[in-house]
Amino acid sequence: MKLISTSIGYPYIGKNREWKRYLEGYWNNRISEDEFRQEMKRMRLGNLKHQQALGLDFVTVVGDFTFYDRMLDLATMFGMVPNRYEYAGGSVNLSTYFAMARGAKGVVACEMTKWFNTNYHYIVPEYEGESLQLTNNYLLDYFTEAKEELGLITKPTIIGPFTFVKLTKGYDSKTIAEFLLKLMPLYIKTFRQLCDAGAEWIQVEEPALVLSLTNDEVQLVKEIYRQFSEQLPSARIMLQTYFEGLFAYEELSNLPVAGLGLDFVHGEEENMASLQMHGFPADKVLGIGIINGRDIWRANLAEKTSKVEAIMAICSANEVWIQSSCSLQHVPVTKQSENKLESTLKEALSFADEKIIELSQLTSYISDKHWSGNKCVSESMTAIEALALDKARKNKQVEDLISQLGPAHFKRPMIYSNRRQLQQKVLQLPDYPTTTIGSFPQSAEVKKIRKAWRNNEITTPEYKQFLRNETARWIEIQEDIGLDVLVHGEFERTDMVEFFGEKLEGFAFTDNGWVVSYGSRCVKPPIIYGDVEWTVEMTVEEVVEAQKLTNKHVKGMLTGPVTILNWSFTRDDIAREQVAKQIALALRQEVKALEEAGISIIQVDEPALREGLPLRKEKWDSYLTWAVDTFKLTTSVVKNQTQIHTHMCYCEFNDFIEPIRALDADVLSIETSRSHGELIQSLKHNRYDLGIGLGVYDIHSPRVPSVEEITSILHDSKAVIAKDQFWVNPDCGLKTRKEEETVASLQNMVQAAKRLRENKQQTVN
Repeated sequence: MKLISTSIGYPYIGKNREWKRYLEGYWNNRISEDEFRQEMKRMRLGNLKHQQALGLDFVTVVGDFTFYDRMLDLATMFGMVPNRYEYAGGSVNLSTYFAMARGAKGVVACEMTKWFNTNYHYIVPEYEGESLQLTNNYLLDYFTEAKEELGLITKPTIIGPFTFVKLTKGYDSKTIAEFLLKLMPLYIKTFRQLCDAGAEWIQVEEPALVLSLTNDEVQLVKEIYRQFSEQLPSARIMLQTYFEGLFAYEELSNLPVAGLGLDFVHGEEENMASLQMHGFPADKVLGIGIINGRDIWRANLAEKTSKVEAIMAICSANEVWIQSSCSLQHVPVTKQSENKLESTLKEALSFADEKIIELSQLTSYISDKHWSGNKCVSESMTAIEALALDKARKNKQVEDLISQLGPAHFKRPMIYSNRRQLQQKVLQLPDYPTTTIGSFPQSAEVKKIRKAWRNNEITTPEYKQFLRNETARWIEIQEDIGLDVLVHGEFERTDMVEFFGEKLEGFAFTDNGWVVSYGSRCVKPPIIYGDVEWTVEMTVEEVVEAQKLTNKHVKGMLTGPVTILNWSFTRDDIAREQVAKQIALALRQEVKALEEAGISIIQVDEPALREGLPLRKEKWDSYLTWAVDTFKLTTSVVKNQTQIHTHMCYCEFNDFIEPIRALDADVLSIETSRSHGELIQSLKHNRYDLGIGLGVYDIHSPRVPSVEEITSILHDSKAVIAKDQFWVNPDCGLKTRKEEETVASLQNMVQAAKRLRENKQQTVN
């Protein structure tokens, strides 16, 4: 049996986030389009050479690189550009491409949402019934580039047609056939051009095949791949799935493709059961996704070897690819530059480069019964065992707190309708109160001063005085704008998860462990490696100082336990539920400290609540039960008159309203600006009885919405939200925006809210 090591995809941001710098340099006119394209090419080729040097047998060429987002790449390659961008056909230029991603003057961006259950956000393609065309086969360009300049015959990768259709908006059951009739010839033409250029394999990524599919959808998939087989008899397609087990395995494993990639990390149990029951087609290559592409922990190579050999023993494939469970874009590039981590922890880590080395080592051993490298099996086991014995994982105080939890810790003593009346009397807020989600722009000066403090170039008192001055300035700005509930601005926070992790026990932080969240927005997820414990107040000082500067209420701002969990790289030796409870208990103490300090409104953000869901609905209940409980464990400690807010991002409201309601938060703000009309329709059919603020403008775009635009959105929202529930806010935090954009947008938002109040008074009169 032939074995080959390969990867589904590699991080495209560069070891030092070079990609981000070039992208933002182009947006800010610091480099020309030609310079931008040249730097992108240099990075693409550099990534290919680097993966080959690490020992991969087969290197992926595209799918691990994009100018912004791969779904957007496909949409523009097929000429799927909404009418509002005034696209006239042909190759889509960069200004239109980035306008679709970020918006532009006078035109809103396309919707953005989470890529399955990850923290990566993709641009949602919009189909408007237009004629589609192959505008530019960028996959062919990249394949040819690698062939001519590096002498590499690479493996092009593309998001498959079923997944692309599943994630596109603008069609319904009546028009899906029309959509596919236009789309399939373009895929076929793309693949034919790649084959003609010498591509030996084409990787077609179909993560949507792990979802719960209807019989009609299964038949649709079969028809798609039947057409590929008939039209492209010489093309060797590796059909790649990931994130869970393949649905309808018996039927879909027999599609007419040359290879099938399965996830044996997150889909291990189901995929193993399918193999045992149905076997594996002898005429196909099996891709074994065995190294976890979504966490940062070193693989136990002996254990992984046993699993691969068990899989090979029950399948009859003549060729096997040993690969990551999914693209490595979800992990940092390398741990080699991490020089400040404690040695026990660093030895137990594995980022993208290290995972590629693990793939090579596994493939080498299973092929030759000989380990390449120096004692790699024993070294991996020693590193894993050393971390397991670390004192950070033996915290008796945390263990005792968990054991003392009872039902009363998970609910507030008074129902919402009664709390609302009490809070209205205490808070004295106007109708349609205005607020923001929490953060304000972090200017170059803020970042400079913070860096100087971290580098010991200024003292802590000097740093704190700067933060106080910046907070005071923004309190004054908010009062001038006329906002009703203020925030302190979060100028001390680098990241909404990292900030809290730095103050809690059990967390560690990298210097360069960046991953992409959306566009050029990169984050450094903390590493939860030990028991989580609260030891010191984290936010009280800043919020209380801000509250002293104004007679209006200032919100306390915390990140919720499930979001901290889902936006961190989490230990894998205990259940995620247990880690979430530890975080919730720590945050519960902070919530209590804020309330005792006189803060009457406390926001506990859970933008990643939905992100942790299993991909199939039938598996949701267990996760939702403990996820909701951990939020309530955090917030139920307060008095009835203290108002609890929460915030969520890009949430499919229709199928998620019951868990949101179960949180029992007094006010929910939800990120909806790019899909506002859809949420309005959802609320018409799914009444929501607690306080709610629908995001009235898109903070991911630099454009300033007009008063009329926001007023229109508010009037639409009035149809589904009662006056005493209705809050007015942007759709997310404002940290990444510029000050002039932020002030202008909020002024227009407050003016629109005033119009709403005036209209209500005129109606009453």
